[in-house]
Amino acid sequence: MNGLDLRVVRSALGEWADDLDDPDALDRYAAAAWSVIAEPGDGVAGAIVRALGRVEALQMITQDGLLSGIGDARTLARAQERWRPRIDGGAIAAALQTARTNGIHLLVPGDPLWPSAVDDLGVHSPLALWVRGDPALLGTDRPAVAIVGARAATAYGEHVAIELGAGLVARGIAVVSGGAYGIDGAAHRAVLRAGGVTMALLAGGADRPYPAGHAGMLADIAATGVVISEVPCGTAPTRWRFLQRNRLIAALSAATVVVEAGWRSGSLNTAGHASALGRPLGAVPGPVTSAASAGCHRLLREYDAVCVTGVDDVADLIGALPADPSSERATADATSVDTDSRRVRDALSSRTPRSVTEIARHTGLAEADVTGCLGMLELEGRARRTLNGWLRGG
Repeated sequence: MNGLDLRVVRSALGEWADDLDDPDALDRYAAAAWSVIAEPGDGVAGAIVRALGRVEALQMITQDGLLSGIGDARTLARAQERWRPRIDGGAIAAALQTARTNGIHLLVPGDPLWPSAVDDLGVHSPLALWVRGDPALLGTDRPAVAIVGARAATAYGEHVAIELGAGLVARGIAVVSGGAYGIDGAAHRAVLRAGGVTMALLAGGADRPYPAGHAGMLADIAATGVVISEVPCGTAPTRWRFLQRNRLIAALSAATVVVEAGWRSGSLNTAGHASALGRPLGAVPGPVTSAASAGCHRLLREYDAVCVTGVDDVADLIGALPADPSSERATADATSVDTDSRRVRDALSSRTPRSVTEIARHTGLAEADVTGCLGMLELEGRARRTLNGWLRGG
C-alpha cells in the first residue's frame, strides 16, 4: 500500500490513544496520517473524509488505482497525485513520536475537547489539531477574540494591542493570535502579563517555535494557554501555510480585530476569513498618514469593519458584558500591569543604564516581573535596552 501499512498502527501510536482516553487507535492514526498527507485546508481531502470517514478514506488513497464515485474524477485524480508522495508510514510514526516526546496532544474531530467553531470551515476545516499546552482550554465556553496586525508594527499599534489584550483579560475573554512579531507578540505578552488565556496558531509544527525569537514567549503561552497547529510536528512554516493558518485564527474567534495592517498585510487575509465566516470584524484607526494603518482604513471603508477605539468596542462586537467588579482576580491582574509598569519606569534613569537586578531591588518586584514590564515598556517606546542595561525611553 505504497509504504503505509495500517497493521502497524498500534505500535506507531503506543499508549497515545489511552493517554487521550480514546480507544479507537486506528481512527486516531488515520487523522494523524491525513495531517501528514494533505496540506491545511485541502477541500478535496475534507470532502472524502466527510463522505467515507477517516479510516476508509485513508485505505482508499493508499491502494493502487484512482478514487471514484466521490465528486469529479479529474479533481480526485489530481488530488491523489499530490498525496501519493506523502504516503509514508515512517513520517506518520515520526510525527506521533515527536508529539509524545514534546507533550503535544493530538485532537481529532469528534473528541470531547475538539473546538467545534472550526467546523464552520466546512470541507476546509482541519483534519486534526496538534496542541501544545492544555487542550481542555479549547473545549470550554470561554469567548475568544483574535487580535492581529502587522509584524512591522509601530509603537502606537503595539500600545493599542497591549491595552486591548489586558482589557480582554479583565472581561474573562481569551485572546487568539499568530505568535508573530509586532502586534501578535504585543497582544500575547499583555495577556500573559495579566494572567489571562491566550492561544497562538502556528504555520509550522507545534514543536517548532516560529519565529525563533519568540520561543520563550510560545513556551509561556503553552504553560498557561495553548499553542496550536494543524500540520504535524517537524513541519516547516511556509508562505501558503501562514495564509491557511489565518482561517483557523478567524474560526476559533468570536470576533477579529485588526490593530495595524498595511495595504497588502496578511492580516487582511485573516479579516477576509472572519468576514466569510460571518464573524464580527473590527479595525483600529490610525493616523491618515501612516502606511501601517492603511489596511485598517481599507477595512473600515470597504468591508464594513467596526471602528475599535478601546476594549469596550471589542466587547460590544461579541456582546460581552463589561468587566465584573466582583471578579477580584480579573480586576487585580489587569490593574497590576499598569501599576508594576509604572514602578519599573520610575526606577529607570534617562542617563544611567540599570540592570534588571538593580531595578528589581529598587522596585521590590521579582526579576521575572521586572523583565516582563521592561518588555512591555520597550514595545511602547518608554524603555530602551542598551549593552549596559536599561534606560528610560520617551
